[in-house]
Order: sequence, then structure tokens, then C-alpha cells
Amino acid sequence: MSDVRQLPMFPAQPQSENDLNRHSALKDTIALFQRFLLREGKSQHTLKAFTADMGVFSEFAGDEAALGSFSTERLNEFLHWMQHERGVPCSQKTYARRVTTLKVYFKWLNAIHVLEVDPARAVLQVPQAAPLAVVLTPEEVDEVLAFAASLRRGDKPDARPETLFRLLLETGIKKNETLSLTPAMLDRSANPPTITVRHKSQKDVYKERIIEVSPAWLHVLDEYLGAYLPKDVIFNCSPRTLEYVLEDLSAVVPMKISFEMMRWTCAVRDFRVGLAPEQIRDKLGLSDITWNDTYKRIQRLAAEQIARER
Repeated sequence: MSDVRQLPMFPAQPQSENDLNRHSALKDTIALFQRFLLREGKSQHTLKAFTADMGVFSEFAGDEAALGSFSTERLNEFLHWMQHERGVPCSQKTYARRVTTLKVYFKWLNAIHVLEVDPARAVLQVPQAAPLAVVLTPEEVDEVLAFAASLRRGDKPDARPETLFRLLLETGIKKNETLSLTPAMLDRSANPPTITVRHKSQKDVYKERIIEVSPAWLHVLDEYLGAYLPKDVIFNCSPRTLEYVLEDLSAVVPMKISFEMMRWTCAVRDFRVGLAPEQIRDKLGLSDITWNDTYKRIQRLAAEQIARER
């Protein structure tokens, strides 16, 4: 049992399964899940592998994600991200094991009556080919920008939607990168202005990059900063709150806007204005391993978009 003390990724865990409920945070279940695995007779190898898998899941969902917020759709989004967007190779063997981890984890939560329904039961065990992404057309981008601007100037002015949308449109950065941005990462003196995307983990050092932003975005950002007064990071809210902001902007387009959609939209826009492939790769912070397939998808998306405009 001594090994269990070394494995938990998060401090201050609840003391027993009875302390958990659907509002408990993901991070507060890891040590108890490990104890459950030991009671089930799992080996130390399995224990470490499942703990690492939960770390990847937490990377996607956020440590503070409530247990009751997970649906089958959300878990499938995680598997798609892990396989096609994370930027780290994921073999079929690894994919299958992580699906197993999810199934064991959520079956456990269901069995101890933390969750009434097991969202992992319907998750597919076999990795699926990634469908071509949905991206915003230039016309749809203009419509969303106009809507976001109207929210900025409404009866209850809110600059956050336009600040977020413009940022993702211009930079294509990921959700976790967005949440990590600080005012110190802005270089207003550069021409054009830039943001520096940094990562805490040494293994993600290749993802660090400098991306140009427009003066128009800085103008909206200053309105947002003046209203929200964030102390450290620019977006001082939960990941889910930012997802809701994007979903609210979907009111003027026939699809749900997401971080993934904005990342692909940014890439296609850059491709269409003639940005070199290597510049797009650097901007997105992608490794050589994943770039070949990603670039082919960008080309196909751009070609389909151009064909529809003719």
C-alpha cells in the first residue's frame, strides 16, 4: 500500500467514496480510484498506467471539472482530441487502454452511486477515423464578429465574447493555452503586436511560440480588462465558462462554435491568404509527426470552402 501515497496527482483528496457526489471535482477522485483498483487486485503496472491515463483525461477536461458534467458526447470529444488534436502520437493499443480506463472509472462512479448513469458505457472501444472538421466561412466569421460587437455595445456591455473570438480567430491557440495567457505574454511594442504562448511542461517546449495579433484585438482586450479586472491570467474563469461564451456566439451561425472549430478556422484562413505551411505549423504549435495529416485536412477544408463560393 505504500506505493499509493506516491501515485496521487492531486493533494487534499476526500477521505472516502462517501465524500464524493456529482458535484465533486475530477481531481478529488484520483486517490480513491487508485484504492478501488488495488481492492480489485490490479497490479502496480495497471495502477500507474490508469493513473497516467486519468492525467491525460484531466489535461483535456480540467482538474476542476464536475463529475456530473461528463456525458458520452463529452467523453467521445476527449477521445477525438486525444487521437487527432493533442499533438502526441496515440497508438491503437494506447487508445484502447485509455478507453478501458474511462470505462472502469465511470463504472466505479456509477456503482458507488456518485453518478446515476454511466456515460462511458456507450463509448466505442475502436478508434474512429477523424471526420473532416467543420470550419466557419468568411461570411460566418463576419456575422459572428458583428454579433460579438453588438454584445460589446449592448445594454449590458460585455467585451469578453469578442475578445475571445478574435483571439482564437487570429491565433488558433488551444483552450488550455487560452486559459494560461497572462498580460505579461503580450508585446504591445512589437509591430505588429504579439503574444507568446508558453507551456509549463518541458515535454511541450516545442509548442511554445510567438504569434502576431491585431491592434483591433488589443483594443477589444483593453475594454475587457477594464471591465473584468483579472489579476493574473487574462481569462480568470473556468474552461466550461469559455466554452459557454463560444456556444452563445453560435446563435448567428448553423453550428456550435468550439475551440476546435476556431483552431481549424484560423488554419484555413491562414492557408487561404497564402501563409506558408511551415508558418502555419509553427503557429499551431504542432510537431512534425502530426503535421502531415493536419496539413492535408487544411488543404481539403480550404478547397471545399472555395468550391462552395463559386
